[in-house]
Amino acid sequence: MLRVAVVGSGPSGVYTAQALLNQSLVPEVRVHVLDRLPTPYGLVRYGVAPDHEKIKSLQNSLRAVLEDERVTFVGHVQIGGAGGVPPARLAELYHAVVYCVGAAADRPLAVPGEDLPGSWSATRFVSWYSAHPDIAPDGFALEARSAVVIGVGNVAVDVARILARGADELRATDVPRAALGALAGSRVREVHIAGRRGPSQARFTTKELRELGALPGARVVVDPVELAMDPAYAAQEGLPLPAVVRRNLEVLRGWSAQREPVSDAVRRIRLRFFLRPVELLERGGRVAGVRFARTAPDGAGGVRDTGAYEDVEAQLVLRAVGYRGVELPGLPFDPVRGTVPHAAGRVLRDGVPSPGEYVAGWIKRGPTGVIGSNRSCAKETVASLIEDAPLLARRPAAEDPLAVLRAWGLRPVEWDGWLSIERAEAALGRSLGRGPVKIPDWQGLLAAARGEGD
Repeated sequence: MLRVAVVGSGPSGVYTAQALLNQSLVPEVRVHVLDRLPTPYGLVRYGVAPDHEKIKSLQNSLRAVLEDERVTFVGHVQIGGAGGVPPARLAELYHAVVYCVGAAADRPLAVPGEDLPGSWSATRFVSWYSAHPDIAPDGFALEARSAVVIGVGNVAVDVARILARGADELRATDVPRAALGALAGSRVREVHIAGRRGPSQARFTTKELRELGALPGARVVVDPVELAMDPAYAAQEGLPLPAVVRRNLEVLRGWSAQREPVSDAVRRIRLRFFLRPVELLERGGRVAGVRFARTAPDGAGGVRDTGAYEDVEAQLVLRAVGYRGVELPGLPFDPVRGTVPHAAGRVLRDGVPSPGEYVAGWIKRGPTGVIGSNRSCAKETVASLIEDAPLLARRPAAEDPLAVLRAWGLRPVEWDGWLSIERAEAALGRSLGRGPVKIPDWQGLLAAARGEGD
C-alpha cells in the first residue's frame, strides 16, 4: 500500500488526491489530505465571492473526492513554520508528500504610504467577507466614502462589486454576521478600479465585468477619453483581437456612452485606465487618496509615464495586483519566482529530485490560470509520483500517521469534525433567518468541530 500526504485541501490538493485515486498502476493508495484550517476547500471556501454560487458549487465535486473511503481529511494540522510539523518529520510518516499550499502572499505596490491605516490587500478584504478565521470579524468598518481598488483583474472586480452591493442582496449568502452588518452600514458611494495599462490589457473576464453593470443601485462610469487612448480600442474593427478582449471592449464602449448619474444615492463604480499608483496620500494619520502617474501606450505593448499626475480621493485603498508564493521552512524555495523548484512536480534540492517530495498548484507553477488549471497540473505531478512508486514503496511509512500526529500533540479535525462545523453553520443561519452562515473565528470553528453547541 502506498501512503501519500497531500498538504492543502483546495482545488490543487483535491485534484491531486483525485488523480491518485484514478490512476491504475498502483492499485492500493491511501491519501491523507492535510490542511492548516479545520475546514476543507481552500480558496473555493475562502476566496470565491459569496454571490458567485455557481463557482462555489465546485465544493460539491471536491467533497465527493474527500468522502472517498481511500481519502482521509486531516484538518487543523500546520506543516512548517512556528509550531508546525517540519517537512522532514512529515516525510517520516508517508511514502510521499505532495505540497499544494498555493500562493498566500500579496504583491505589494512598493510605493510610499502603502502601510497607512485604510490601505489593505484585496485578499485581506476577501478573507474578511469570506469569514477566514485569520482575519478579525470586525476588521473593516467601511466608513470611507470613496474607495480605490488598484488592479484590473477578477479579484479587483470582485471586491468592487461587494463594496457596491447592498447588504440585502448578500443576506441570502453565507457572509458572516459582522461583515454583513458592516456592509449594511457602509458609507462607500464611489469605487474606483484603476489599472496602469489600457482596457485591452485588463485581466478581468467579460462575465465578471458585466456583473458590475447589473448591480441594483450602482452605475458604472467609464471615461471615453481613456478608452480612446488604447490602440486596440481605437482600431478594434481592424485587429484580430482575442474574443475576451473584444467582448470586454464592447461592454466598456456601451458604458462610456451612458450619462453619469446625478443623484448621490446611486453608487458609482469608475473604471479607470492608464493610471500608475506612485504614492498613497495621508491625512490625519490615515490614507486619504492615491496619487497616480498618468501613463500612455509606448507603441511596443507597454506604457510610459507622461509626466502628468492625478490625485484620487480615497479613505479605503485595496490593492489587487497579484499573489506570491511563500517559503515553507524546510522546503527549497525560489524567491524570484515565488515557487518551489521542481521537475515535472518532483521537488528539486540542489538541482536533484528529492525522493518522496512533490508539488502541485500555484506553489509549483506560480499564480496563473483558473481553478480548472490545477487539474492538469495535478495530473502531471501524480504521473511523476506513480513513476517513482516502486522506489517510494520501499521507504518507511507509519501504519497510522494520525496516531503519530496526536502523539506529537496535535489535535486533527477529521471529516466528522468538518460535518459538525457544517451543521453548526446551518444552525447559525437558521437562528438568523438565513441559509448557512460561516463561523468566522478559530475558537468557534474548533468548538463546532468538537460538537459543542449542537
